[in-house]
Amino acid sequence: MTTTTTGVPRTPTTAASAAPGRTTRRPGTGTVLRWEIAKLVAQARSRYALLVCLIAPIAIVLVFNGQQQSPSDTLFGRQVHTSGYGAPLFILTFGSQWIFPILAALVGGDIFANEDQHGTWKTILTRSVTRSQIFWAKTLTATLFTVVSMAVLAASAIGSSLLFIGTQPLVGLGGQLIPSGTALPLVVACWATALAPQIGFTALAILLSVKTRNPAAGVAAPVAIGLVMQLVGTLGGIDLTRQFLLTTPLESWHGLLAEHPFHGPLEFGLAVSAAWTAVCLAGAYVALRRRDITGG
Repeated sequence: MTTTTTGVPRTPTTAASAAPGRTTRRPGTGTVLRWEIAKLVAQARSRYALLVCLIAPIAIVLVFNGQQQSPSDTLFGRQVHTSGYGAPLFILTFGSQWIFPILAALVGGDIFANEDQHGTWKTILTRSVTRSQIFWAKTLTATLFTVVSMAVLAASAIGSSLLFIGTQPLVGLGGQLIPSGTALPLVVACWATALAPQIGFTALAILLSVKTRNPAAGVAAPVAIGLVMQLVGTLGGIDLTRQFLLTTPLESWHGLLAEHPFHGPLEFGLAVSAAWTAVCLAGAYVALRRRDITGG
C-alpha cells in the first residue's frame, strides 16, 4: 500500500478509480439474435406449434391409411393409398391454402407487437443496442421459425407417408410414372418451393406487427389477407393480378411434376416472393426507425 503526498493511503480501489475508465463493448447483432432466439424458445406457443407440425402429418397419414375412401377431388388425393409420395403432396396442397399463412404469422405477427403490449421497448433500447440491431435480430428470428416449422412439417409428412404407405412409384400430373428414386427428391423440391412465399408472408406479418402494435392483429391479419388472396386467385378474368399475389407461388411446384417439367412459374414466383419480402421489410424498418418509443 502506498501513500499520497497528503498522507492518505492509496488503496487498490482508489488506484483503479483513478485509472482511465475502460470502454464497454456494445453487444452486436449476433448477441441480440441470441437473446431473441432464447425468448422464442422459452415461449410455449412456439414449442407447441412445432409439436403440431411434427404430429399433425402423422395423424393425417394414419387416418387416410385406415380409410377406404380417398380425397379424390384434391390434387394427388387419389394417390394417398397407392403411393407414399401422394400424401405429402396432398398435405402440401392443403397446407398452402390454410396452414402456411398461420405458421408464417404465428411469430412474425407477434415478435414486434409483443414489445408494445408489455411496454418493454425502453428497456430493450437501454441495453446499448440500436433499433437496426433489434429489427434484424427479430426479423431473422421470425424467419428462422418459419423455416424450421416448414422443415419439420415436410419431414414429418414425407417420413410418415413412406413409413406407413410405402415407396410405390408416383403418377405425375401428365400421367407419367415417376419411380421412387426420382419421386423422393422431386417431392422434397416441391416442399422447398414453399419457403420463398412463406418468408414473404413472414415479412408481411412483421410489417403488420410493427404498424398495428397489436399482437392479435399482427397474427390474424396476414391469415385473413392470405385467404382473400386465395379467393381472388380463384376468380376468372384477373390472370395478370393473380400472378403478383403472394399465394400464387405456393402453386409453382406443379411444373416440377409435369411430364415435361417447366420452371417458368417457379422462377417468376421466386421474384414475386422476393419483391413482397423486400417491400414489407423496408416498410417495417422505416416505421420502426421513425417511431417515438419514449412512452414505453
